Amino acid sequence: MASRIENESSRLDDAARAGWLYYVAGNTQDEIARKLGVSRQSAQRLVSLAVSERLIKVRLDHPIAHCMELSARLTDTFGLKNCEVVPSDSDTPSSIVGIAQAGAAEMERHLKSPHPKIIAIGTGRALRACVEQLPPMDCPQHSIVSLLGNMMSDGSATAYNVVIRVAERANAKHYPMPLPVYARSVEEKHILHNQEPVHNILELARQADVTFVGVGNMDMNAPLLVDGFLTRDDIRAFNRVGAVGEITSWVYDADGNVIRGLVNDRVNSAPLAVASPNPIYGIAAGEAKGEAIRGAMTGKLINCLITNEHTAELLLKR
Repeated sequence: MASRIENESSRLDDAARAGWLYYVAGNTQDEIARKLGVSRQSAQRLVSLAVSERLIKVRLDHPIAHCMELSARLTDTFGLKNCEVVPSDSDTPSSIVGIAQAGAAEMERHLKSPHPKIIAIGTGRALRACVEQLPPMDCPQHSIVSLLGNMMSDGSATAYNVVIRVAERANAKHYPMPLPVYARSVEEKHILHNQEPVHNILELARQADVTFVGVGNMDMNAPLLVDGFLTRDDIRAFNRVGAVGEITSWVYDADGNVIRGLVNDRVNSAPLAVASPNPIYGIAAGEAKGEAIRGAMTGKLINCLITNEHTAELLLKR
């Protein structure tokens, strides 16, 4: 058994060396074969293995002119602090693969800071995809803080909470929010928020040096509905008063105003910062999210954006 494990480890070591020689050092497969003392076919298989085992992650650094133009226009139109537009796949314009890589690169940049930072994190599919792209790091100087509860109403863990994943990747201290996403009543919410641990987490979130959030749509495919937090009747009620999107379960209208009443009164999440002096990154893409992203930028609920080319074009059509 030990021999089998050792052989597997050796094979992955060779694959990593081959992957590095090919993707980083720019060697041909013939050169890799010579340097590793294997046949050309073996070198090719090792490079393929490096990719299939996710030992190699490729980031596109070439400044694509159209994407940079869209980024500049979005920055000017919505007064953003920062905007990154990644290329779209014409076959899957709503894919989050590209924005996940860009989001991970931005997270990594902040995590690599030698100075202690409070990094606040929302939840959702896009953010989880970003975290999966993060390399292992050693960043004990930082504090990773959740902006919203990590439990369903029955006490089970939410599927897309990512704070613990970030902290594990970064070896950083983390502060998960030990609450359900929604309280059962306004009174219960006040009681929960007055607990000392929760109060401390909310205060850390308020002081965040940088924040990363997903942006959700508010239609019958809304993440809050699909994931079981809201009912169809809740979505219809929000739509009747002009809801277009949500961030950390706070639902807002086309001007970025958080809607008063309805289940918004029971949201346990940290309050949304408006016109924050610190960067708040919205990471989202897809035609269904266009109005939600636009509303978030209009209302200054986010001041930085990571999206793709197709979504950027839609955002600029108005």
